[in-house]
Amino acid sequence: MRVLETIAALREYRKSLKESVGFVPTMGALHRGHQSLIERSLKENSHTIVSVFVNPTQFGANEDFSAYPRPLEKDLALCEKLGVNAVFLPKIGEMYPYEAKQRLKLHAPTFLSRSLEGAMRKGHFDGVVQIVLRLFHLVNPTRAYFGKKDAQQLLIIQHLVQDLLLDIEITPCEIMRDDDNLALSSRNVYLNATERKQALAIPKALENIQQAIDKGEKACEKLKKLGLEILKNLEVDYLECCNHKLEPLKTIEPTNTLVLVAARVGKTRLLDNLWV
Repeated sequence: MRVLETIAALREYRKSLKESVGFVPTMGALHRGHQSLIERSLKENSHTIVSVFVNPTQFGANEDFSAYPRPLEKDLALCEKLGVNAVFLPKIGEMYPYEAKQRLKLHAPTFLSRSLEGAMRKGHFDGVVQIVLRLFHLVNPTRAYFGKKDAQQLLIIQHLVQDLLLDIEITPCEIMRDDDNLALSSRNVYLNATERKQALAIPKALENIQQAIDKGEKACEKLKKLGLEILKNLEVDYLECCNHKLEPLKTIEPTNTLVLVAARVGKTRLLDNLWV
């Protein structure tokens, strides 16, 4: 497995690849969710490149950039075990050669980024667009793999690729869960045992909403009320029913509905969702 720490090294390596290239961009702290993305890329492509870069531009002033877990040796060992061909491991100065005032301003599409996570984390998706577009430009993948857990991010990246006419296939991958049904997240390590049990209300709320939909309930307000009752002991940032343009819905639209939830358990903020 190649470990590439500079853009020059990545470009030289990329020029040598003549067949399909799968790309899995990550911020490290790899778990089974990331592993599922990597395994799918390995299955569908001749070469797989994983990037590990904790991107400062997608963190707000009061967020956990400095505390974000960075178990690099463990991440590299997992990538090697899985059979990844190369890991791109750049420093901040490599990815952002200019200071913020001199940097080209890139913005996520407003209609997808102004609500939900975009409203809670101002500028977050602009930072996501900044780094993803730079990585796409450098890696030039055939396919790139993103988890459905970060649904709003996925929709923004799909729109980015279509709007800028990029020849990259965005492959959405299913949410991976632990045995207790909590969606896998690098931030789960922040939860103590008590908080972990409390966090299980999140997948439980979504499970009950899905069951109600299966029984014929289509009214979004009733579904949200059902979910919020289960989440009553958590600090809920939002629980919303939206279409794939992230427009609020009054009634469920089959194959075009997302139920999205963000809630805080202790100091940890967790996301989960349901693709209906």
